[in-house]
Amino acid sequence: EWFYKTEGGKDELIYEYRKVHHEFPSRFSGRLQWNGSKDLQDVSITVLNVTLNDSGIYTCNVTREFDFEIHRPLFTSSRLIHLTVVEEAGEDFTSVISEIMMYILLVFLTLWLLIEMVYCYRKVSKAEETVQENATDYLAIPSENKENCAVPVEE
Repeated sequence: EWFYKTEGGKDELIYEYRKVHHEFPSRFSGRLQWNGSKDLQDVSITVLNVTLNDSGIYTCNVTREFDFEIHRPLFTSSRLIHLTVVEEAGEDFTSVISEIMMYILLVFLTLWLLIEMVYCYRKVSKAEETVQENATDYLAIPSENKENCAVPVEE
């Protein structure tokens, strides 16, 4: 059973399932749709074409009796759903401005990252050139010292 109640009002039966679906005459006439499963694990309904007047408290009462040979357990459960319907929100000026600022910031950060990458690449390249020059100077044997080589050359 599904009930509907306005704030401060009383419960009104709007939908029932007892082997067949049954919608009761109410403000929801023609707008309720069974959304549950055949095995009754899901007993939800859908309110179609929701209006601001559909705000309120919805109550679902479930009663299931299981028939076993020796035992017939009875399961009951009740759930309250507080529904507040609001008007569809349109785009306001603040959201448009924030979206524009997001794109500007994205472009700025991309350019900044590109500049940083070029700067670091040049710095690394210059450091490698300096290391290469120092290594060449260190490993080179000056030509004037070649004649005074400490190791005798045999002919």
